[in-house]
Parts: sequence; structure tokens; C-alpha cells
Amino acid sequence: MKYTTLPNTDIKVSKICLGTMTWGNQNTQDEGFAQMDFALDKGVNFFDVAELYPVPATAETYAETERIIGNWFTKTGNRDKVILATKIAGVGDYTAHIRTTGFSKEALNEAVDNSLKRLQTDYIDLYQLHWPERQTNYFGTRDYVHNSDDKWEDNFNEILHNLDDIIKSGKIRQVGISNEGAWGTMRYLQESKTNNLPRMITIQNAYNLLCRPFEGDLAEVAHRENIGLLAYSPMACGELSGKYIKGIAADNARLKLFPRFNRYSSATATEATKRYLKIAEDHSMSLAQMALAFVNERPFLTSNIIGATNLKQLEENIDSINITLSKEVMDAINAVHAEIPNPAT
Repeated sequence: MKYTTLPNTDIKVSKICLGTMTWGNQNTQDEGFAQMDFALDKGVNFFDVAELYPVPATAETYAETERIIGNWFTKTGNRDKVILATKIAGVGDYTAHIRTTGFSKEALNEAVDNSLKRLQTDYIDLYQLHWPERQTNYFGTRDYVHNSDDKWEDNFNEILHNLDDIIKSGKIRQVGISNEGAWGTMRYLQESKTNNLPRMITIQNAYNLLCRPFEGDLAEVAHRENIGLLAYSPMACGELSGKYIKGIAADNARLKLFPRFNRYSSATATEATKRYLKIAEDHSMSLAQMALAFVNERPFLTSNIIGATNLKQLEENIDSINITLSKEVMDAINAVHAEIPNPAT
């Protein structure tokens, strides 16, 4: 395994992070336990979860993933071996069963306290805001279109003050953002610098061969402001395994069970995936490992959040850390990207 540190801290994390959002839906508790055992044995010390998980989010399965991790901590006593990240859900139609109060002081305190109980721990290493409260172009929207009817009022300072209180209580150590844009990221950083408030140290956004918008303004922010990317969906919901275009996906594969998660399945994205598959095969690699190795090597990456529904997938994904892509492979990847840029955003 390779390791880095969470930016502006001395917290060492594996460059492969174990994603967990299928546990409690596609995966049972026992399967989640087996994945955590396996990942930890392979040197993965960084786990990412959210109160929203498993996905798709429903009232019936709400926070089941956190409960599974908490049960594993209690069973194994491995809490001190794991850097644990979780998130508070933002406002949205599909999170109304959780709460509708956004990132207010009451919401943050409630969410943190409930996550701690479910996770059966006294502290969270990295606490993240799952997506912005304001209306912006997160979750696959290509371009920003301003909505003059958005009732959101600037509350970056208030949020950071409330998070500061929770940090001082010892319940969380560090804070981060997710599904944020360049403007929101810089506003948080500005408030931190100006008012001596907690600093957002990571940004968790989608990033993969089919979705590279992070390489624009956010990459510059990441480099100049030292805020690290936690890349999610590095396999594009499994499309970058090649199993869907080959017609070999199992019946319990994510996009067969939940076809609405189709942002990586358009005709243009599928054409790009076919070209990436050929590059991988021409260089004796699986598409999965090439796709993950690509993410692992990005200079703005802090950790690559991988997910799997079985141990065979998990082993292949973790082993991607041992692959270095040649200049020839990178040139071929970038040639496809130049012809079919960001078919999924």
C-alpha cells in the first residue's frame, strides 16, 4: 500500500480508501465485515461512509452502513487502526426522511451525535458536508445556471463556527466538503483564513476517466490551497470495469439493480469506455485496474475511494495501487479524452 497524509495534518491515510455505500443494501453485514477485514489486511486504513448510506437512500435502510461499521468496530476492536470519514446529508427531496434543516447548528449536532452512536466510537476523523445547501451544478450537471429564486443565504461563516464548536468538543478531528465547486471551496477557505476557523482539508468529488471536470478550476484550487481530492466513483458505477459493454455483468450488478444511476451509460460515454477498454487490453491490463491506476496517479489526489460488492473485485481494485501507467498508456488515454471529453460530468 502507498500512503499520504490528509492535507495540513499529520494524519496518515492509505491512497486507497474503502468505500462502503453498498453495505446494508447490495451487501449484507457479514459481507461488509469481510471487506473491512480484507482491506485492513491489505494496508487500507481509510474508510469512507455517510449517514445517507446505503445508496439508494431510503427511510427503511437509513444509516445502515454506519451501523455495520460500528458493529465491526465493536466486534474486532479495530477502531484505532482506521481513519474514519463520514458525512452529514444535505437538503434534498431524497433526504427529507433524514432532516430538512440543512447544515444548521442543530442539524450538525444531531447528525454528529447520531453518527457517533451508530459507529460506536467517540470521535470521527474527517467529517464532511455531503453537498452544498445552495442550488448549484453538483451531481452530474455540466454547466452552472443561476437560479434567482434560490432562497439560500451565505452561511459559510456560520457553518465553520458551528463545526469549530464540535471540533473543540472532541467529537470530530477535521472537516471536509463533498460535491463542491470552486466558488464554494474558496469561500470556505476564505472564511477560515480571515476568521481563524477550521479549514476544509479535503474535497470529495466524482473523478474518473469519463468524468474529469475536476481538472479545471478545482485542480488549481487543490494545488494552490492544499486541499486534497478524495475521488469517488473512480470506476464510474462499474462501467469502467467493462462488464456492461461486454455483457457479463452479474444480475446483482449496480446498474442492473438501479438503472437510474445512468450518468456514465450514455452512448457517448459507452463509446469512450470501449476505447479505454481497448487501451487496457492492448497493454495487458484489466480496464478496472487501468481506470483506478489513472486516478491513483493524479497529483491532486489524496485518496481514491474504491467500492466493491465482492472480495474478488475488492482485491483487484486494491491491487491497482501497484500499477504505474506508462507514458504510452497515458498518451492513449489523453487522446481519447481529447476526442470525447467528459462524456459524464
